[in-house]
Amino acid sequence: MIKLYDGGAYLVNGAELVEDNDRTKEALMEKTGRAVSREEAAKNTIAYGILKEHNVSTNMEKLQIKFDKLTSHDITFVGIIQTARASGLQKFPVPYVLTNCHNSLCAVGGTINEDDHMFGLTCAKKYGGVYVPPHQAVIHQFAREMLATGGGMILGSDSHTRYGALGTMAVGEGGPELVKQLLSKTYDINMPEVVGIYLTGKPEKGVGPQDVALAIIGAVFGNGYVNNKVMEFVGPGIANLSADFRIGIDVMTTETTCLSSIWQTDGEIRDFYEIHKRPEDYRELTPGEVAYYDGIVYVDLSKIKPMIAMPFHPSNTYTIDELNANLEDILLDVEKRALVSLDGAVEYTLRDKVRDGRLYVDQGIIAGCAGGGFENICAAADILRGASIGADEFTLSIYPASTPIYMELAKNGRLADLMATGAIVKTAFCGPCFGAGDTPANNAFSIRHSTRNFPNREGSKLQSGQISSVALMDARSIAATAANKGYLTAATDVDVNFTNPKYFFDSTIYANRVFDSKGKADPSVEIKFGPNIKDWPAMPALTPNLMLKVVSEIHDPVTTTDELIPSGETSSYRSNPLGLAEFTLSRKDPAYVGRAKEVQKAEKAREAGECMGEALPELREVMHRVKEIYPEVCGKNTGVGSTIFAVKPGDGSAREQAASCQKVLGGWANIAHSYATKRYRSNLINWGMLPFLIEEGELPFKNGDYIFIPDIRRAVETKASEIKAFVVSDTLREFTLKLGELTEDERTIILDGCLINYYRH
Repeated sequence: MIKLYDGGAYLVNGAELVEDNDRTKEALMEKTGRAVSREEAAKNTIAYGILKEHNVSTNMEKLQIKFDKLTSHDITFVGIIQTARASGLQKFPVPYVLTNCHNSLCAVGGTINEDDHMFGLTCAKKYGGVYVPPHQAVIHQFAREMLATGGGMILGSDSHTRYGALGTMAVGEGGPELVKQLLSKTYDINMPEVVGIYLTGKPEKGVGPQDVALAIIGAVFGNGYVNNKVMEFVGPGIANLSADFRIGIDVMTTETTCLSSIWQTDGEIRDFYEIHKRPEDYRELTPGEVAYYDGIVYVDLSKIKPMIAMPFHPSNTYTIDELNANLEDILLDVEKRALVSLDGAVEYTLRDKVRDGRLYVDQGIIAGCAGGGFENICAAADILRGASIGADEFTLSIYPASTPIYMELAKNGRLADLMATGAIVKTAFCGPCFGAGDTPANNAFSIRHSTRNFPNREGSKLQSGQISSVALMDARSIAATAANKGYLTAATDVDVNFTNPKYFFDSTIYANRVFDSKGKADPSVEIKFGPNIKDWPAMPALTPNLMLKVVSEIHDPVTTTDELIPSGETSSYRSNPLGLAEFTLSRKDPAYVGRAKEVQKAEKAREAGECMGEALPELREVMHRVKEIYPEVCGKNTGVGSTIFAVKPGDGSAREQAASCQKVLGGWANIAHSYATKRYRSNLINWGMLPFLIEEGELPFKNGDYIFIPDIRRAVETKASEIKAFVVSDTLREFTLKLGELTEDERTIILDGCLINYYRH
């Protein structure tokens, strides 16, 4: 059903693929009547045209992008605006939408989250932004309904910032990249490769967008086929998909680790803009006569079956039929994977969910930017109409992605149909996706049409002995499972008449509740600061030399941002850098925070002009060893900090706190074989941390070792490709680190110590 091309390919007239091989030149001549160069054809992708329109440099190989609009939610916008304020923010230079869909549930016994909301509202007034109150819409649905434009570009501080199906190239990044845009700077990247996602055929009845998305993710994640590239959806199969169906596939492209996505557009998307009262924002987007793609993912939609992504990653995919036919083997494999993901912290099994040869599920969730769309929920209602979810353990919760969707479901009767089955319909909220809502019972198994199923994404706490897990599925198969009272069922196995009701968008609730400054700032407005909102602590510039202590060593194949800084219960502290830092690596390496703080004592003493050895006695012998070779080394020219090693860190969320929390605790660097996403590496850099690379093989250091890096500041300044470092023991054992490519601004940010310092200078 999915084929990956070994190399590049040309798309002729938006329909016919020609593989890049020895016969390509002749084949293109036959089809077009002229010679076509790869360089010329590469400029005919939709992605190239949009990037060119937004590139303010004269070099299309080194892009400097200015986005049209920005969007954030309530566990990212406080830190972003605080950073921008510290860097000289006076006014939002482009439309900036502050949505409130993550911290919507206020903390018990206080108003810690609502304080963040009031901060956002007053900032929207003061700096000229848009404020969407809690429960009105999840960030991405509001962007689809009100912000997306054909040929536009949007930058968001959430990794699932994807509006390609509507013709908008959108990128999810860490907060500092939005700060740059707020300060009228640029997003600097090399021209990304573009991979064509060629769709043909038509999905069979019962197959939904999540099924297609999971099939693609399963094919491309592990091999990095689209890593940091743009996915461009083309081909005749697109015409067989509704706008909502395309949106449902598109939002999940984040889980492939691609940079962004874009789709060819047609009358279906024109209708979407007309329904949402914005016909002027539609733009037809198609590749040129001959477009070159650096790779092709060939997808036959007619062969996609209902899918399930088993714990603990969206790429751990099977067809539901395959799982049901091989329950014991697949569940045993999940247990083996759990040993890696959970580090053996708790006992874990799903084999006890097998009842009379069938897999029993405890919970179903249809929610958020992936599952909460109008068509998904209506399809689920069609499957469940007249049924009951039963009175046993199984529960079903449904979260429409916006209040306009909720209103239309109420008007057309689907809301009543769902509630009559025993399902609960709730307001727009992202909690089930990141572990802050509908936390299952211990050892429970949840199936969800949401975006991720990483460990702890359902809210379990390994440190407290609680574990539950999530599998990802499409809303249709979740509804089929619910109709069978919790026994796993593919939607293609049920007899259903899909009614496909027309959607009518009513923006009245937005007009009544959303604050829109229309771009007009009011400097007289006083920002409301709750007691949990704290400024960033001072951060020193990079010193001439660096002494690092390895305080955590992670050998998992991939480390997610959830493991670097947990989601869920920590979200209330996202506005408090010091408070949040206490949770760093808490679910992966609980000893990390204590170790990092011990090292930080020495650095704080150094910055105060005091003796580092008094603050951290073990450092005396370490410095003595170094001075034998480098006698000039002292507290005036050598910073002291911590570092972690991880094989491939940074998969998943865009949250900058995965890096900033390490920095707040005195982290100076990460060492890795590679970085899972560009956004995590960018977060490290923007917080003044060195994104070191080390060759694969046996590590020259271990947890607890000190690493001395002489002349590190000069190495960054002179663009050294290799950096000499030493493990400090009885002797100094030399090894090599690399930094990879850095822009001039990125080098300066690292030298200054962080983005805030960079702008102050």
